[in-house]
Parts: sequence; structure tokens; C-alpha cells
Amino acid sequence: MIVIKIGGSIVDGLHESTMQDIKALINNSEKIAIVHGGGKEVTRIAERLGKEQRFIVSPGGIRSRYTDKETVEIYTMVMSGKINKEIVLMLRSNGINAVGLSGIDADIIRAERKKRLVIIDERGRRVAIDGGYTGKISKINASLLFSLLEQGYTPVISPIALSDEYEMLNVDGDRAAAYIAGALNADAVIFITNVDGLIMNDKLVTSLTYDDAKMLLPKIGFGMEKKVLACTEALSMNVKEAIIASGDRKDPISSALRHENCTVISNGRR
Repeated sequence: MIVIKIGGSIVDGLHESTMQDIKALINNSEKIAIVHGGGKEVTRIAERLGKEQRFIVSPGGIRSRYTDKETVEIYTMVMSGKINKEIVLMLRSNGINAVGLSGIDADIIRAERKKRLVIIDERGRRVAIDGGYTGKISKINASLLFSLLEQGYTPVISPIALSDEYEMLNVDGDRAAAYIAGALNADAVIFITNVDGLIMNDKLVTSLTYDDAKMLLPKIGFGMEKKVLACTEALSMNVKEAIIASGDRKDPISSALRHENCTVISNGRR
């Protein structure tokens, strides 16, 4: 069982072999679920609609989108509409029996709405702000995903969550992939992005333990820090390994599973 997270910025830049690579794995009896991102496209369309986007930084150095009511509506429209269906079309055109879903459908992703967020302001001070429509993932409907997988479908899931008050919530795509991988008892979760993996001191980090990754987190820059955090979360839920790899390489999924030109974070602890 493999969960693949496809970053929104790489969807149009995936290597031409990617879909056939996924199909070959499925034909070899591998079950695959896909989670996708799309933050850059959300920002682009929001700005075209005249809605300026605001980004905040947590005390732990994690950068994220501030999601008010209008933004969560745009986020849902772009993620669950445009991007989700583009990926489904790519898979279907390559003979893969994909089904597009949002986290709202059948409670695939449940989350608690964050009432308050603590952020670092422009002056470097810790301040509390309203939580908006951002969620902390609380539950995954694994039974539905297992049912689809057993019937030969490949679920493609957008990271929109349902709150206990039945509101749409923005949840981070990398962390959604981690939680889904944990709920499905996945052997691996692969984060496909536009670089080979974690770069430190201008060098690709090819392997890390869980403990190594946790210690490195404060030193990792914006963007990649969420992926490494999601890797550690997946491993803490007993996923065997988490991999960060480029989607611009030939057969990117099977190449990542062979640990070629990527970052592999394993559950070995010192």
C-alpha cells in the first residue's frame, strides 16, 4: 500500500512516464491512493478574483495560508474542482481507474476547527489571532478508502476537511497525506515535488532516521519543513518509510521506492 502526495506546483511538470509508472505498480497488485496539493494555483486564482492572500508563520517556523471564509471557498473550488479533476483526467487517460474525492466526501478527512492561532508577527512577537477556517486533522475514514481500493479504484483526494460543525476547512496537503497513509497502514508515503528531496548545505540528504528529521526541523526552510514534518507524522503512525522525491525524473514513483535520488526517512530510532 502506497500513498502518493503530488504537489500542486509539479502537476504540469510531472515526467511523461509518471502515469504509466503508477499504472505499472497497480498492475503489479500495488494499491495506491493519491493526495494532492495546489496552493500556488489557489493563490493565483484568488488574486485574479481580487482576494489578496495572507500567509502566517507559527512559533515553530511553519508557514501557512491564513484561511478566512472567502478564502476557504476559493480554496475548495480550486482544489476539489480544477486541480482534482485535472489529475483524475491524467490518470483516466492512461487507463487508471481513478476516482476524485474531497476530504469532505463521506468524512474522508475530519478536522477540528482551530479557534485560535498563535503566530509570529512582523516584529517577531508571538500574537494570537482568530483561527479562521483552518483545521487540525482528527480522523480519516479509512474504511471507505479501503473499500474503493479493494474494488480496483485509485482514490485522488483533495485536502479539504469537514469540521464537527459541518464547515469546509483548509488542511495542509502534506499532513493530510501523512494521516491518510497512517490510517491505511501504508508501507510508504511518497511526497512528489519539484526537487530531489531535502537539500542541506547544497547537498541532497539521502537518508534520515525519525530522530534525525525531528532534530533538523527547526533548520529547514519554508516549504520543505512541512514535508519533513509530515514525514515524521507518518512514521509516528507506523508508516514504514517516508520519501521526498522529484516528479521530474523518469518513473518517479518506482525510482523513489528504489531510493534513487531522493530523501528517505525511516522509522529507525537511535
